Amino acid sequence: MAPKKRTQAQETKPVKRRQSKLAKENHISAEEETSIQEAFALFAVQHDDYEEKEGVLPTQDVRRCLIALNLTPSPSELRELKSTLDPTSTGYVTYPHFIAVAALKLRSKPSSAEDVAEEVGDAFQMFTRGEGETITLAHLRRVARELREEVDERVLRDMIAEANGGEGVGKGVGLEAFEGVMRRAGVFG
Repeated sequence: MAPKKRTQAQETKPVKRRQSKLAKENHISAEEETSIQEAFALFAVQHDDYEEKEGVLPTQDVRRCLIALNLTPSPSELRELKSTLDPTSTGYVTYPHFIAVAALKLRSKPSSAEDVAEEVGDAFQMFTRGEGETITLAHLRRVARELREEVDERVLRDMIAEANGGEGVGKGVGLEAFEGVMRRAGVFG
């Protein structure tokens, strides 16, 4: 008896890529690793002092590479990343070091609107401790005290006024205005 003929649908199963050792170490999926590899390859160069098969990334291209991954760093974060990635100031970053940093940024980035809403809600609850619908001057005083920060009363009042669009200190800061503050601060990229 002749073997059954396979249909085209049976033959073309999508090949699922396995996680590499680096992906496992950095807790990212194979797909995320592929995205990081592709972005790295866009800016990588071969250099005589390095025997990396992927090449090395010039430190001046770290920001562009992260932007390609939709992980735009702030200027202060970029300085910190560069000093972490290239502590001896060679001017180049190897792939294993870059993937570790990119994986950290991927994990810290909210991935959906629901994640953003949850993160905003959690942060809002840290300020209010579930007391009321707004962040009040008393909440800001408590947080400053807990952080052992000496913040002038005028500064706290100005923070509330700026966050709520000048509606007044007594009005407090609602959840929607708080989300706006977080977005303007660059919390969500």
